[in-house]
Amino acid sequence: MSLDNLVGKSLERIVPAESTIKRLVAAANRNISDSKVQAVSNENRFDSAYKAILQMANAALQVNGLRPSTSQPGHHMTMLQSLPKTLGVNPKTVIVYDILRKQRQVVDYSGELISPESVRECIKQAEKLQKLMLDWLEKNKPEFK
Repeated sequence: MSLDNLVGKSLERIVPAESTIKRLVAAANRNISDSKVQAVSNENRFDSAYKAILQMANAALQVNGLRPSTSQPGHHMTMLQSLPKTLGVNPKTVIVYDILRKQRQVVDYSGELISPESVRECIKQAEKLQKLMLDWLEKNKPEFK
């Protein structure tokens, strides 16, 4: 399935903006740094790492001329599921991202606590995606890095 099939449903076409891509990557970098601050709760650390994953997924879509339609439900899922097409992320890794997404929802809507192991996994996944994103930009769109 091509991402073109999602245009008009959960994705919109855009002209990629260098400034937006750079801001999203910079925000993701800050969120990864924030996720490592031991003085805050596991829930906030997890949320920062998860947000970094979303910001990089959003940047990957936008650099490819697409953005999620945030007026439609499921835009987080759309961003994550687009990663195999935008950055070549392994589909098995997307399953891990989806587990993290669901875990974040549980925290947000029920007040559940996040384990230190979950925080470490989310940070690890964010850092791996960060490296993949930066390498992809360097190879394919260096002007956006």
